[in-house]
Amino acid sequence: MVRKLKYHEQKLLRRLELVSWEAAPGNLAEVRALRRYRVGRREDYARYKALAREVRALARRLRDLSPASAAFRSRCAAALLEKLYALGLVASRRSLAVCERVSAASFCRRRLPCLLLKLRMAQNVRHAVTFVEQGHVRVGPEVITDPALLVPRAMEDFITWADASRLRLKVLDYNQERDDFDLAA
Repeated sequence: MVRKLKYHEQKLLRRLELVSWEAAPGNLAEVRALRRYRVGRREDYARYKALAREVRALARRLRDLSPASAAFRSRCAAALLEKLYALGLVASRRSLAVCERVSAASFCRRRLPCLLLKLRMAQNVRHAVTFVEQGHVRVGPEVITDPALLVPRAMEDFITWADASRLRLKVLDYNQERDDFDLAA
């Protein structure tokens, strides 16, 4: 038995045809990426897509500059490649062709839970998101609780377990590396 809809619910459903409703054609890939990388907010993924589109447009503009401005083009291309490499979005700094392959998935792969998976600190992305949200992970001296954090290459080496984390103690016990000083704490 279904409850009777309230007035405002009826008013909202008047314009909605549930029988013939179809998903947007580009929505399926987006939903698949949201599920694969466990992106919690769709706005984050939309922002990643917009940033990737801007990077590709900038690379195309630099590529299409006239030969008269070759010095400017090489200087700007080197700066763009250095910035993208430092963020971890491209694998090399050699040519602008790698900038054409930057996508929203490139940004998603630089999120903290995906890097936890890469560093083998979690078994899957779902567990990694849970660890981050519960405060078990720190980047440098800061404990991070937002899984949407994009970690640059320079900070990738500083991803560790938080000092007060129970998971850190379990890992130390398993590896038989737990210090007697830690037992008192």
